[in-house]
Amino acid sequence: MITEGRIRTGGINHVALVCRDMKQTVDFYTGVLQMPLFKTVELPDGGQHFFFDCGGGNAVAFFWWADAPAPAPGIASVKKFPFDAKTAVGSMNHLAFHMNEAELEAALERLEEAGVEHTHMVFNHDDSPSGYARQMHEGVFVRSVYFTDPNGIMLEFAATTRAFGPEDVRHAPASGPGTAQEPA
Repeated sequence: MITEGRIRTGGINHVALVCRDMKQTVDFYTGVLQMPLFKTVELPDGGQHFFFDCGGGNAVAFFWWADAPAPAPGIASVKKFPFDAKTAVGSMNHLAFHMNEAELEAALERLEEAGVEHTHMVFNHDDSPSGYARQMHEGVFVRSVYFTDPNGIMLEFAATTRAFGPEDVRHAPASGPGTAQEPA
């Protein structure tokens, strides 16, 4: 194993997504999610690139181009969570923002007040066959609220509820059909 000259990252600087309308995107991220807009860029090709502070020294950024390709739900983005959440290889499935557990219920209320499509409940993710439980219990490792932004991007408020240990890594990585699929 090579350790000399190891690459050391300090987390995610930003995630860059594409929006269909920068004004709607700015209104949503600054107004509903209360993420300050801290940098705007006009691109030489007529597009824009805007950055929002999502807390903890992290940012979410958006590109906008008048001639961007159309959205492709079910391919490049989630069609409908939780029952139609599969997306294509290389796509972004969803973006999760860390949130304190005590703030999840208030976040649900804020999404409801703003008329934002959301899951209407906090999901308790556990290791059961379904992957979630209706009630909180000691096996729940993250609690989540899922919603979409004006661009159809699936977002999540996620609250980790316990520390992870070696016992949490117990599945072998999968390989098989679909592994070598290339675009047609």
